[in-house]
Amino acid sequence: MIVMMVRNISQAKAELSALIEEVRKGNEVIVAKAGKPVARMVAYRGPARPRTPGSMAGEIWIAPDFDTLPEDMAEAFGMREPGR
Repeated sequence: MIVMMVRNISQAKAELSALIEEVRKGNEVIVAKAGKPVARMVAYRGPARPRTPGSMAGEIWIAPDFDTLPEDMAEAFGMREPGR
């Protein structure tokens, strides 16, 4: 059974180690300021699945002129003199 605990910031500061232990047990801690929730503490589970570098190889294409700005945009960013 998951228990949700609510603590004001000052309480949370004073009880941080105990609150982390509660989170490690699977409970949820809500940190509030003036009685209004502002943050939620939950256990860190890590990434959902490991990333595989290069898994999109052959599925993505980048145009050869990708890094080249059109002349009007280069002018707008001051990278080329107007009318040149």
